[in-house]
This record gives sequence, structure tokens and C-alpha cells, in this order.
Amino acid sequence: MLIQETHKDVATKADGKEGSMRIFLFHPSIPGYPNARFPGVVLFSEIYQVTGPVARFARQIAGQGYIVAAPSSYHEFTGPEPLAYDVPGTDAGNEWKIAKTLAAYDEDATLSIDTLLSLPTCNGRIGSTGMCLGGHLAYRCALDPRVSAAVTYFATDLHSATLGYGKKDDSLARAGEIKGELAVIHGTLDNHVPPEGRDLIRKTLREKGVVFSWYEPAGAQHAFIRDELSKGRYDPAITKVCFEILLELFGRTLKLDLGSHDGKEQKIEDIC
Repeated sequence: MLIQETHKDVATKADGKEGSMRIFLFHPSIPGYPNARFPGVVLFSEIYQVTGPVARFARQIAGQGYIVAAPSSYHEFTGPEPLAYDVPGTDAGNEWKIAKTLAAYDEDATLSIDTLLSLPTCNGRIGSTGMCLGGHLAYRCALDPRVSAAVTYFATDLHSATLGYGKKDDSLARAGEIKGELAVIHGTLDNHVPPEGRDLIRKTLREKGVVFSWYEPAGAQHAFIRDELSKGRYDPAITKVCFEILLELFGRTLKLDLGSHDGKEQKIEDIC
């Protein structure tokens, strides 16, 4: 499927501060079908904004028939250009991650969803995904009832509730508000989200009644899907498997028209 790339600058006003955020758009295109409609996906980046690896990930998703909106998360502090994968870029990204307020993060998500739904080519169904910081933001985006599914890659700070200004977020505590389905992915060797942290996330999602699938690829480290300057952690084979997880969930929840759930509990027979 062909892809058209554009961007849209939208006004922001979180915390009483007026500003502008750039949303990068990756739109599937089928020649001869100008009225084709597609689901939308909000893609949140790691702490470096929309870098080459993030843009390539967006193109992969768009090429499967989804309109992808990738917001520039640090628009309060810098332009829409990506930060470098070096020490100054990492330091800036980590500093701004906890300088930005939860209200500002949430406004970014709302505006990204609004932008997708405003497109006449969007079919009205929305998913979210992201990696690292973006994994947490994709999860938090799913608190919006308009989001039907979310795929989170090694979401940081979710287990420790340390996202945003003051390093005290309520993301995991609000898990029960999530109405869509999640696919949660962490590598077993992810030292940013240790085993006890992953156990806490899984336990909380189960206790809160969230519909989710849980994946811990053996041997995968943090940032295992970053195909550039990953410090030796990129694993293309596991990345491929995880992309299939994304396609299965989004294909089932965003592309198919299942109607509303009948509310009945599925009874499982005790058979071999």
C-alpha cells in the first residue's frame, strides 16, 4: 500500500499555556480509490521525538491500512525535530519527560485523536501504540474511551508511577477506566522495567478487569525494536513477531466491524 506523508500543526493550551504541536501524518493510499476509509492509530515516540526509527515504524503501520498520527511530544520545550541518539539528546529527553505535566501529555493524546477523527478518510476507529516513553503514553491514551486497542512496547515509568512533572502519575491506578483491549510487550531482559515492575503491571491489569494479552520475549532488552543506534539491543526477529501481534489486535478491533459486545460471559468447556 502506498503512503502519503504530511503534518499538521495544532494549537495547545494545557496548563494555561498557549502553544503549538506538530503531528506527523502517515496516510495509506490506494490509487483509484479516493474515498477509501481507514482506522487511525496514534503513535507515541520514545524520548527522542519522531526519529528515523519511529517514522519507519509509522510507515510500516500505515502500509497495512492505518492512518498514523505521530505527535511531537516535547513541543513545549523544542521544535518538532528529533533529538539525537547521543548523550545531550538523551539528557534533554529525560529532563523534559519529567518537566512536562500529565495534563499536557493528555492534551497531546486528545488532540491527536481529534485530528484523526477529523479526517474524512478515517473510519472512526482509533488505536494507539508507542515505545519506551511512548509505550506509557499509548497506555495512557487508552484511558480515552474512543481508543479501542493499544499496543505498548516496553512502557517506562508505568510500574513506578513516575511520569511527568512531580514524578507522580496515576496511569496504572486508573487501569480500570480502559475500555479497549491491550497488548503489553516487554523483553525479559528489560532493565528499565524490572521483573517485579512487570509483575505489578500484569497483576494490576488483571485485578482491574482489563482485557489484555501479555508478552515477554525471552532475551529481548529495552529498545529492542529500535533499528538505529540501539546500542546493540535491536532484535529484528523479535521485532517482526511483535509487529504481527500489533497487526492481529488492530486488525481484529479496528478494521472489523464487530458491533457492541453482548455482555455475556464466555463459558469454556472442560475438554481436551
